[in-house]
Amino acid sequence: MNTQWTIGIIGGSGLYAIEGLEDAEWRPVSSPWGTTSDDILFGRIGPVGLRFLPRHGRGHRIAPGDIPVRANIDALKRAGCTDLIGVSSVGSLREELAPGRFVVVDQFIDRTVGRPASFFGTGMVAHVSLADPVCERLSAFAGAAVQAAGGKVTEGATYLAMEGPQFSTRAESEMYRQWGCDVIGMTAMPEARLAREAELPYALVGMVTDYDCWRENEQPVEVSEIVAQMAANGVIARSMIRALVAALPAQRTPSPIDTALNGAILTAPDRCDPALAAQNSAILARLNG
Repeated sequence: MNTQWTIGIIGGSGLYAIEGLEDAEWRPVSSPWGTTSDDILFGRIGPVGLRFLPRHGRGHRIAPGDIPVRANIDALKRAGCTDLIGVSSVGSLREELAPGRFVVVDQFIDRTVGRPASFFGTGMVAHVSLADPVCERLSAFAGAAVQAAGGKVTEGATYLAMEGPQFSTRAESEMYRQWGCDVIGMTAMPEARLAREAELPYALVGMVTDYDCWRENEQPVEVSEIVAQMAANGVIARSMIRALVAALPAQRTPSPIDTALNGAILTAPDRCDPALAAQNSAILARLNG
């Protein structure tokens, strides 16, 4: 059992680097699921391993619907990650979640379409539980780290994952509010789903850049305003990563998510598609002993 922490950071809009990394080196990591968004930045802060992957690629090249999420999660697994933190910009659906606030998400509603959302399928059928889609332990560390970095944070929120790349209509924004959603973004799904299938505890830290377009008598936000807020949020986000690493216990105790695939694969071993099993070699390594 690995008792050392190796934290994977999937950085979105506003977080494109991690400061203070020791032994930092960008490395390509090959995945049978395709080319990752970018190379992975390997490094450490003290005894804690860090792996940083820019979700949209350096220079923000990749649109939300085109992010190679399966390749990204698989590569981070192959890179030795024990836990994953997604950091991304979000719009607010609540008055109290003002631009500049950080939100640690605990639930999702997935409205994306056409994005491959599983490592499994015909030939190897699996159903993991996603009732509680984030890791409670990692989310608590993340919330405390935002505070330590001087940020304002709300712990617990429902994230509406939209397809994009356009922002919402006013009618959509109001509907999502009626559904009980708190923030909205374009990238956390299927990221959270795939992290669970890969047995990687996952937390999502949303950085609020704007109010979505639900507020009456106000002009919709402009991209230039969002970019400016992203830059301000990014300063705190980088400090958050350092604070989180500093707060981790010396040894990593097991998480229930480490064994999320136990009993989840329904296809009999002798009927599994060998090609799909080979693609999932990193995810299935624990089960295959």
